[in-house]
Amino acid sequence: MFSIIKAAVGGLTALCRVNGHQQGLLHGHLKVLAAGLKTHEIPPDHSEVVLPDRRKLKFLNKMPNFKNAKKAMKNLKDIQGPATAANTFTKGEFAIVAMGGGYLHWGHIEMIRLTINRKMDPKTTFARWRVNGPYKPVTRKGLGMRMGGGKGAIDRYVTPVRYGRFIVEVGGKVELGEIQRIMTEVAQKLPFKAEVFSRASLAAFQKKHADMEQNNQNPWTFKEITLGNMLGIRKVLSPKDLCHNGRFAGKFHLPWRV
Repeated sequence: MFSIIKAAVGGLTALCRVNGHQQGLLHGHLKVLAAGLKTHEIPPDHSEVVLPDRRKLKFLNKMPNFKNAKKAMKNLKDIQGPATAANTFTKGEFAIVAMGGGYLHWGHIEMIRLTINRKMDPKTTFARWRVNGPYKPVTRKGLGMRMGGGKGAIDRYVTPVRYGRFIVEVGGKVELGEIQRIMTEVAQKLPFKAEVFSRASLAAFQKKHADMEQNNQNPWTFKEITLGNMLGIRKVLSPKDLCHNGRFAGKFHLPWRV
C-alpha cells in the first residue's frame, strides 16, 4: 500500500515538471518545507555601559531658595543665539535638543519628569537633567488693576533655554527605537521646537550645516554683505546679527542662512 502511494506522488510530481507547471499541487508545499534559516543582525554590545545609582530624573523646585526675592527685567537676550553650555553629550546616548529659544515653566519640567520616569525602564535606562530649575522671575499684575504704580509682583519663575541646549539626556542599555517614542512625546509638548538626537545623528546634523557653509556657491553671503556695509545695512543690524551672521531672528534659528 505504501509503495502504491509513493509511486502515485512521484508520478504526479514528474507530470507537473514535464508540463512546465512551477506552481504544481506539491510545489508550494515542498517549498515551505525546504525554507532556509533566517539570519538576524548581531545585537549591540552594552557590556561596557555602567548605569548610575540614581537613574530617574530628580524633582526640581518650583522656585529658587532665595532669602530676598528680587524682581528683574525681561532681558530677552537670554533666549537669543546659540547655547554656550550643555550643548554636547556627557554620559548619555540620546537627548532632547532645543531647536529654538524659549522659557521652560515648572509645569513643563514636571511634565518631562513624570513622562520619562513612568515610561522608561530603570533596570536598563537612566536619565539626567541638562537644564537648571526655574530661577528667572516673571512679574505680573492682577486682573483689573490700572496701569502704573510700578512693577508687578513676582508671579512665577522660568528657565531660559537657547538654541542647541540639551533638555534631557538618556542613556543605558537601550537603543534609539526603544526610547524614541517617549522622548518624541515630550519634545512635542515643549513651548519651543525640539528634536530627539543620538550621538551619531547630532554629528551628522552638525556636519551637514558645516558642509553647507563650506560648499556655498553664492559669493554674496550675509557675512560679506555686512563686512562691506552694502547699502548701509549695518544701520539696521543689531550686534547679535553681526556676531551670529544673521542665523538667528530673535529666538528663532534660520537653518538655511549660511
